[in-house]
Amino acid sequence: MLDYVIRGGQVVTPWGVGDWDVAVQGEKIVAVAAPGTLNGDIGRIIDATGKIVIPGGIEPHAHISAPIMGFPGMETAPPEQVTRAALFGGTTTLVDFAIQRPGHDIFQALDERHGRWKGQAYADYSYHIMLLPDISTATVAQVRTAVDAGFPSFKIFTTNIRPLNRTEPRMVGMGQLSALMEQVAANDGIMAVHSEDDDIVQHMYKKLTEENRTEWHNMHHVHNNLSEDISFRRVIRLAEWTGAAVYFVHVSAREGVRAIQEARGKGLPVYGETLHNYVSFTADDYKQENGMKYHTYPSLKSNEDRLALWDGLLKNDIQTMATDEYCTTYAFKIQGKKIDDVTGGHNGAETRVGISYNEGVVKRGMPLQRFVDVVSANAARLLGLYPRKGAIAPGSDADIVFIDPSIQKKLSMADLHISDYSIWEGWDIRGWPSFTMLRGKVMVEGGKLVGKQGDGQLIPRKIDPTVLNRPAC
Repeated sequence: MLDYVIRGGQVVTPWGVGDWDVAVQGEKIVAVAAPGTLNGDIGRIIDATGKIVIPGGIEPHAHISAPIMGFPGMETAPPEQVTRAALFGGTTTLVDFAIQRPGHDIFQALDERHGRWKGQAYADYSYHIMLLPDISTATVAQVRTAVDAGFPSFKIFTTNIRPLNRTEPRMVGMGQLSALMEQVAANDGIMAVHSEDDDIVQHMYKKLTEENRTEWHNMHHVHNNLSEDISFRRVIRLAEWTGAAVYFVHVSAREGVRAIQEARGKGLPVYGETLHNYVSFTADDYKQENGMKYHTYPSLKSNEDRLALWDGLLKNDIQTMATDEYCTTYAFKIQGKKIDDVTGGHNGAETRVGISYNEGVVKRGMPLQRFVDVVSANAARLLGLYPRKGAIAPGSDADIVFIDPSIQKKLSMADLHISDYSIWEGWDIRGWPSFTMLRGKVMVEGGKLVGKQGDGQLIPRKIDPTVLNRPAC
């Protein structure tokens, strides 16, 4: 018996786009077949006529129940809130961060995340391991065990982001990063890098302060193009020496795109992620009243950079669209008014798939298969979830989303399901997610949440070696 057959939709699969029927049994997709050929005992036929059928979105970069930088004891929105909103927006899997702090090991960090997530999530999830300075030899030695346990991605910062009197230390030096990369490369892991040059960042904080230019709308002068250019190239050079695969998070400048493009041209396993606010807004938006609401670290840049990011997404110089989810209230988001105290991040997990469809497919003609790569499949490949996640194919999890192209409106807060603000409020859309299934269970249908808290599961990950040895996606 088949539990579900999805009929009538335009289905996006790894081998093409077509009017296929999709069969679901238990938690899995068991067949993708010609229309009308799946017959017999069927629990329910779901009509997808007029819809685009895609695999559930994968959010590769989300800070959930995360400590808020500069505010000890305060956290971003919890799993139960973020995953619920993500499902409404067509995202079925999110990757959070287990933070290994000085004095704690990797497995203590994982245990802390397990305690916060278990039984709380509506969507599936995993964690990157985030390493802060100073990384001990004993911690580096735990990399192999962590990879074997299903956590093969490791994040570091090459900057402290803010002046040290405003935040805890975050920067990992080149020596420690080299040792970590060697271990990650030897054990089939991948490095996720927040890459900025700290010397330049800290110099610009000091320079702008001396010039009395500390208003938030100067943020892009601190977290600037030069910083991204120099830092990316240093990290890539280190990756060449160590053999490590690198995933640059939140690429924000044309120089970052170019550095990734050149590295991939040399056959290096280097990948890039951008954010859907980076491809939709620019540093000019900082000048609006309460324009700090648009800010995510490093920073928005120029319109030329924004267009370069789109070009990178369309040409596969950038592989994924993420959010850097960091959800707070509006009052909290806008309280910082200076370059050294603005809160980064925004509540983007719900809007990521829909905005990417509108801005990529509708406005720029992005092919549907490329759209799926950007919002789902590539993140699955790079982080070790593919083909369990990120594909509509026999054997894959039945994580299935419908996009309804007939939805045409301005987004309002009534359309969204988390926090009390959105930088996308008033955005014109043509097409939006309207149905979400997670591992064979209908979670969102007819504008209503059907699934329940606790339906989400921790998903172990293992990265295909081809991803780690050459530019495989």
